Amino acid sequence: MKNKRILVTGGAGFIGSHLTRNLVSMGADVTVLVKYKSIIDNVRLSSIWNNIHVKETDLRNLDSLSPLKNQCFDIVFHLAAYNHVGDSFLHVNESLMSNTIATANLLESGIEYGRFIYTATSEVYGFQEKVPFSEDFQPFPISPYAIGKYAGELYARMKRHQADMPIVVIRPFNTFGPYQSDRAVIPELIIKCLRGQPVETTEGKQTREFNYIKNIIKGFLSIAQVEPIPDGVINVGSGEEIAICDLVKMIHKLCDSDSELRIGAVSNRPTEIWRMFADNQRAQDLLDWKPSIPFEEGLKKTISWYKKYLDVYFSRGSSLNQL
Repeated sequence: MKNKRILVTGGAGFIGSHLTRNLVSMGADVTVLVKYKSIIDNVRLSSIWNNIHVKETDLRNLDSLSPLKNQCFDIVFHLAAYNHVGDSFLHVNESLMSNTIATANLLESGIEYGRFIYTATSEVYGFQEKVPFSEDFQPFPISPYAIGKYAGELYARMKRHQADMPIVVIRPFNTFGPYQSDRAVIPELIIKCLRGQPVETTEGKQTREFNYIKNIIKGFLSIAQVEPIPDGVINVGSGEEIAICDLVKMIHKLCDSDSELRIGAVSNRPTEIWRMFADNQRAQDLLDWKPSIPFEEGLKKTISWYKKYLDVYFSRGSSLNQL
């Protein structure tokens, strides 16, 4: 990646910021698109803010992309998205605009690139009768978020087929690690357990897989460098499922928490997907990639980070809270 010109949309997000820091450490020349060019609004990038090119851009507005027209990048990582599954039912238009129209705008913007990586999501699979989820399954997305991401994926795949553009689509499965928003299940559970707050969940019989962020970033970097550029879709995931009730108990134990566990206090969602995990054989075959950091080890690293996070953001003695 040394001296490669790379564009990252959504570079201030959870996965995007980890990817951007890795690219900078590898010597890449990185440009990041953000909604607001302010370090306080993009705190995940604070440690490398002066080592990247930050452009204020709203991908939903095609005019906003005009300053990038005819610029050339070796690789484009497209991660910018509206990314909350549940809230997308309340913000349908924003979700579809951010995940579909924004992707079309980026692909039609006139930006030139040697490789374009569209970040889809495991959520596009939705309802399936079999597991693990394989790339040849017919997607059945069941949220506005997933529908928007799938539409963006279809647009990217159309451009690959219609114009022979160097585009590859990846479907990462659930990811966790430092700097993730507590609107995601693992940081929410960790923070509640560390703070001694009650934890309320469903019965937790549904299963998911969770991937430590460093494993997923290695997958992104492998896809950016493999030759020839793969066609079709590639799952990026561990292929290991865990029941949510077991996840809750594991985090509770690793945090040495005294939080009350109220498993079963919350009703199941009417559209619940009961099992979800990846068939990652294609990633192994094409990329020689599979997770290297075990799930429990990743959880321990993440819990350690959130302990420090709580000291900074919630401690009255923290310099952040001194005016």
